[in-house]
Amino acid sequence: MKKILIYIVLIPLFGLFSCSKKEVLDEVPYIELVSVEPLEMIQFKDTLTITIRYEDGNGDLGFADADSNALYVHDQRLDKADMFYVPPLAPLDAEVHISGKLDIQIGNTFLIGNGPSEKTRFYIKIRDRAGNMSNEIVTPEITILRE
Repeated sequence: MKKILIYIVLIPLFGLFSCSKKEVLDEVPYIELVSVEPLEMIQFKDTLTITIRYEDGNGDLGFADADSNALYVHDQRLDKADMFYVPPLAPLDAEVHISGKLDIQIGNTFLIGNGPSEKTRFYIKIRDRAGNMSNEIVTPEITILRE
């Protein structure tokens, strides 16, 4: 009888502890810098490519409406960020974990002053459809040269 009582108590305990809770994924997007090329460029001639990795717990990155901007890229030499459209990176009604890479291409970068070169950095963040803003990443210093 004692043996049966032990089994009656232990079996539900094993069942209780073997059940795993559903993993809670962060709904706030997360980005990290993968690469920046080139680090030295000629104004109006070269295109800067910034590759970022993104991750979002519920998959609501990107907008169906092309007039809605999700990507913010701020050249530290300027007052305001440039904003860009990102299409949905998962189906609109899906709540799924997504991750991947985005290539951001910035062409026609130019010198603001009259000198032969300028140095800058770009600050980047992304906003999801719920309005959550990701962390901000910063590029290494980029040199822009006059041709």
